[in-house]
Amino acid sequence: MEKFPDTPNPGKMLYAEDLAAEITSGAKVWGLIKAKFFPTSWLIRERFWEPSDPLAILFSSGSTAAPKGILLSHQNVLSDIDGFTVIARPQKEDVLCSVLPFFHSFGFTAGMWFPLTKGLGVAYHHHPLETDAIGRIAKENKCTILMGTPTFLMAWVRKIDPESFAHLRWVVAGAEKLRPKLADMFEKRYGIRPLEGYGATECSPVIAVNVPDLEYDGLKQQGTLEGSVGRPLPNVQLKVTDPDTNELITNGEPGLLWVKGPNVMKEYLNNPEKTKEVLVDGWYNTGDIVKIDEQGFVTITDRLTRFSKLAGEMISHSAVEEALQKALGCTPDKLAVTGISDDKKGEKLIVVYVNELGSPEDFQDTVRSMDIPNLWKPNQNAWVAVDKLPTLGTGKLDLKGLKSVATKME
Repeated sequence: MEKFPDTPNPGKMLYAEDLAAEITSGAKVWGLIKAKFFPTSWLIRERFWEPSDPLAILFSSGSTAAPKGILLSHQNVLSDIDGFTVIARPQKEDVLCSVLPFFHSFGFTAGMWFPLTKGLGVAYHHHPLETDAIGRIAKENKCTILMGTPTFLMAWVRKIDPESFAHLRWVVAGAEKLRPKLADMFEKRYGIRPLEGYGATECSPVIAVNVPDLEYDGLKQQGTLEGSVGRPLPNVQLKVTDPDTNELITNGEPGLLWVKGPNVMKEYLNNPEKTKEVLVDGWYNTGDIVKIDEQGFVTITDRLTRFSKLAGEMISHSAVEEALQKALGCTPDKLAVTGISDDKKGEKLIVVYVNELGSPEDFQDTVRSMDIPNLWKPNQNAWVAVDKLPTLGTGKLDLKGLKSVATKME
C-alpha cells in the first residue's frame, strides 16, 4: 500500500501488523495450548466448508496467453501437500526459506501451506530478488530447504555468500528448465546441487520432483535423475499420448503429458470452454511434451507451444536455445529462442539476446560451426538485441513477450 498508494480500496482494509499488535501474551499462550491439546471438533464447532469448496483462485502466469483464473479446492491443495510430504520427508529440524510470492502456485502451496499444515519451521521474505535480505534470513534461521525458479537461483548464486546457505540440505527449482550450467554454479558455490521439480497451477501445482538419494542400512534408493524433473507424487497418475492421434505412448518415446489425481483443479473461473479443452475424463492436458523412463523419471522435452514447424520438421525452441547458449558460453538469462511466421518455410526461428553479448556478425562463425542440423541454425538477420529478456513476476521467461519482441522485426 505504501508503494502503490493509489490502489483502489475495495472496502474495509485490515492490516496484519495492526491485528498482531492487539494480541496479548496471554491470548498467545492460550492459543498455543488450544492448538496443541484441543481436538479439532472443539476448535471448530460448526463445519462450514466441504473439501470440494474453492480454497483459492490463482492465475496462470500468462507466459503464452492471457492469464486464466484457476479454481483450486481445499482437497486439491491438501492432497498435493500430502503427496509432496511423502517424498520430501521433512525432518524435525527443517526450516524452509520461503521467498516465492503467494500468487505463484509453488509459493502458495509449498511455500505457505506446506510448512503451516505440517508444522515445519519457515522463514519468509516477500521479494525473491532482494538477495541481502534472503541471505540474512537464511543464515539467521539456519534454513535447510530452499525453493525457487532458475531465474531467482541465478540472482542468488551471484550475490549471496556461501555462509548464508551453509545449512541447506535440499534445494528445489521449478517453473522453468534448470540448466546444468546453473546447477554446476550453485553446487560449486554452496556445496549442494539444486534439484528440478515440475508442476502446473492447474495441478496445485506439484506434479513431480527430484529428491535427494536415500541410503539406509546398505540399501540405496535413487531419488534424482539428472536432466529429469523427477518422479510423480504418490497420488498422481501420468500418461503420455501422441499429440496428433491421442494414442497412448508406453515405450518411453516423447509425447503429450496428461495428469490425473486429487490435485487437479476444479475448473477455470467463468471459462467452461477452456475448461473442456484441458480436462478430459478427469485428465488434465499439460501442453508439455515429455518422456517417462522405466524407473518413472519424467523428462520434459518442450512445451507444445515451444515448437516451430520449419519445412515440415518440428523444431524445439528449447533445444536450439540450449545449443546456442552452450556455444556462446552464456547463461539462460542472456539468450532465448522463439518462432514467428514465415512465407517460405511456414515459420522461422528468432533469437532474442541481450546487447552485452555483441552483434550477430560476431556469432556467425560460431553458429556455422555448431554440430546441429542446419535447419536449427538461425540466419544472421534472425537475431534481435534487447537490454533484458522479458520475464514475468515469477521470474519465468515471458514467452508471449518474447514473441512480441520477435514479431516487431518483421
